[in-house]
Amino acid sequence: MLKTLAIVLLALLALLQYRLWLGQGGVMEMNEVSGRVAALEAENQPLRDRNARLSAEVVDLKTGLDAIEERARSDVGMVRTDEQFFWVPGVETDVAPVAQPTPGSAQGASE
Repeated sequence: MLKTLAIVLLALLALLQYRLWLGQGGVMEMNEVSGRVAALEAENQPLRDRNARLSAEVVDLKTGLDAIEERARSDVGMVRTDEQFFWVPGVETDVAPVAQPTPGSAQGASE
């Protein structure tokens, strides 16, 4: 009787160990899911960084004139009235040349 009970308990223990290590929701599946989560987190991190930069840029554009001026200078090639614009032939830039503003005009004319 005691021998049979010991065999049944060992079989039950083996069954529980199998489910713990190899069964559905077991340790192996948990390690696999953890690996997938880590890979997805690594894939999402550059996107989170990009979203944070874009969010900061939106706040700057909504609240400050410095960001708007910087954007106008880099994208459109604007020059303030108190500045002089010099164009050097043969030097390639991302911004198209803009004519120097005439004294007394509020905005510079573009070519």
